[in-house]
Amino acid sequence: MLVAALLLPMFASAQSVKIGLVDMQSILTLMPETKAAQTQIADVSKKYEDEYAKLNEEMQRMYEQIQQMSEDEPAAIKERKTRDFADKQQKIQQFLQTADQDIQKLQSDLMAPIVAKIHTAVESVGKEGGYTLIQPLDQQLVLYYQEPCSDITSLVKAKLGLQ
Repeated sequence: MLVAALLLPMFASAQSVKIGLVDMQSILTLMPETKAAQTQIADVSKKYEDEYAKLNEEMQRMYEQIQQMSEDEPAAIKERKTRDFADKQQKIQQFLQTADQDIQKLQSDLMAPIVAKIHTAVESVGKEGGYTLIQPLDQQLVLYYQEPCSDITSLVKAKLGLQ
């Protein structure tokens, strides 16, 4: 009887837990700010791709020049052209790394305020609905759920003015 008296408050508090799941990805894709950010990222990516294509053409020309050198070409000229080619390869690799870092930073900078806006809406819905816990609804992580757990994605969309 003492055990039952001790366990009763635990069961009562467990029943008051309210869990919500929210599909962040579907909300993110509906946000107009996301579309604008993706357009800006695509524009910057295209500029980097165009520049990479130019660099690649230059490198191809250098390679062809090396291949077309005759057997009697002075060693110093062969060495210089080969070294220039290797330097160009290294510069292209550095360019690709810098471009990738720049695009990742741009994406992070543009998406952070959008994600923060969604988090604010989720927090607001959580407080208004009396939720104890809200976590992302990810098909890879959430295998099954039922009441008292509910999908609040539509509530968050409504809070953000999305359909």
